[in-house]
Amino acid sequence: MEWENQTILVEFFLKGLSGYPRLELLFFVLIFIMYVVILLGNATLILINILDPHLHTPMYFFLGNLSFLDICYTTTSIPSTLVSFLSERKTISFSGCAVQMFLGLAMGTTECVLLGMMAFDRYVAICNPLRYPIIMSKDAYVSMAAGSWIIGAVNSAVQTVFVVQLPFCRNNIINHFSCEILAVMKLACADISGNEFIMLVATTLFILTPLLLIIVSYTLIIVSIFKISSSEGRSKAFSTCSAHLTVVIIFYGTILFMYMKPKSKETLNSDDLDATDKIISMFYGVMAPMMNPLIYSLRNKDV
Repeated sequence: MEWENQTILVEFFLKGLSGYPRLELLFFVLIFIMYVVILLGNATLILINILDPHLHTPMYFFLGNLSFLDICYTTTSIPSTLVSFLSERKTISFSGCAVQMFLGLAMGTTECVLLGMMAFDRYVAICNPLRYPIIMSKDAYVSMAAGSWIIGAVNSAVQTVFVVQLPFCRNNIINHFSCEILAVMKLACADISGNEFIMLVATTLFILTPLLLIIVSYTLIIVSIFKISSSEGRSKAFSTCSAHLTVVIIFYGTILFMYMKPKSKETLNSDDLDATDKIISMFYGVMAPMMNPLIYSLRNKDV
């Protein structure tokens, strides 16, 4: 293979919605409003969890972590995306792109693992209520939350290090709103099969395994709920986990639809994402964090 076109890249060009100025303005307004709602909604939930002693329980501790995580996750990409919508300069430095990759992947991985931990918490609360205070002690749920953050950071650090060591050629156009790790990998002028294998292993461990834990937990929860004789008891048991289940469906449903929906031949043979893909990408990155505090507020009488 000839390496004549290889060069040291100092910046990337984020394509986003370049060429569609009206759409850029529309997306700027929409995303800006959503970002404000994300900050206010999640910050309010965190403040409520801190100030109200009745909410000092494992479930609300996890919820506080989830709210803080959503603020961090959106802040890694939304401000720079908003600036790019209003600016003709749509570039990001190589080091800035690496930081954005690390933070985005770390937050995403942490959220997957944290949702799995929250499902286990709901399983213990409903299926083993008498042992709940023992199993979900303060040491246990703090360790579970800390472990989610550590797993996210380690997974992201490993994958980011392998990506930044790849040789990049003159093509520096990232067809995305931000430095999404897979989009950056595709620009490398080297074999990325090793990176793809690492990503496959990480996806299995940190996305599919928590999803399997969620499915098993809610299967056991549903079986347990149907064993309750009174309709009031069933309703109360289901209400304790309905908010989390709604968040899981939005989060994982968007991921599965985005990566598993059939691709047209034109899409498969080109590097261009169609408008639907970009809207789904925005939904995944903005809508889910915005909906989380609303769901937990409207479907939870304690909050």
